[in-house]
Amino acid sequence: MELVVDRRTLLEPLHATLSVRQQCALLNIHRSGVYYKSQVAQRDDAKLELMRVVDEVYTQYPFFGTLKMASYLRTKGFSVEREQIRSIYSCLGLRSLSPGPHTSKAHPEHKIYPYLLRGVEVSAVDQVWSTDITYIRLRRGFVYLMAIMDWYSRYVLDWELSISLDADFCIETLGRVLENGQCDIFNTDQGAQFTSTRFTKLLQSHEIKISMDGKGRALDNIFVERLWRSVKYECVYRQEWETVKEVRQGLKNYFEFYNHARPHQGLGCDRIPAMVYAGK
Repeated sequence: MELVVDRRTLLEPLHATLSVRQQCALLNIHRSGVYYKSQVAQRDDAKLELMRVVDEVYTQYPFFGTLKMASYLRTKGFSVEREQIRSIYSCLGLRSLSPGPHTSKAHPEHKIYPYLLRGVEVSAVDQVWSTDITYIRLRRGFVYLMAIMDWYSRYVLDWELSISLDADFCIETLGRVLENGQCDIFNTDQGAQFTSTRFTKLLQSHEIKISMDGKGRALDNIFVERLWRSVKYECVYRQEWETVKEVRQGLKNYFEFYNHARPHQGLGCDRIPAMVYAGK
């Protein structure tokens, strides 16, 4: 069995006068094994860097599908194919805002509910809540962020992080929010987390109407899409987090600022979400 050794191990001071070839011969190690670890690390670093770039470009141009994203990145000097971008979109839970054949799909066995908000005037707090999931990058990886927002006030009611796209963290967050109140209509996309029976039954147990974005129509949930843009540009892209703990603290600070200190242009009169949600 081939012994895998990091190149730096062979370059300790004791062997500083020997070439890598000579050290491999003395240890009876094939030279290809010396570079195995560093090559894997380089591939991982390259993939993470591409994911970071895709995330930033998508945040700026959310109407880019996988074909257009691949073409755009090639004009910027990246050697990428559409299949790579499809894999990253799937991994990060991204979808183009424009309808198309590669938008996100619900679980085939889950019920899809109609979109209830077309033409509806949202005029009060707790009339409509909505949720979505986005990707948050770390220096050596990524996590997923889910948040629940009140449409009228733009107030972020609760949020949570997860290292996977399982439905559990979405259901737990919804449960916490429903302990303190409820809305008339709850809007989501058609992602499997939100079409899951456990998630929809929790809403139904509180007699909340379920609304889901039309296929390929992420703009149906436009307020959460705008929230993600603010989170990315005002917080995430300004940080270089190493751990999930650091991400959690950073987002806690940001959402405190967003809810209680940041004037929201869409609310008018320099009002902030917490003021509007509290009825002031």
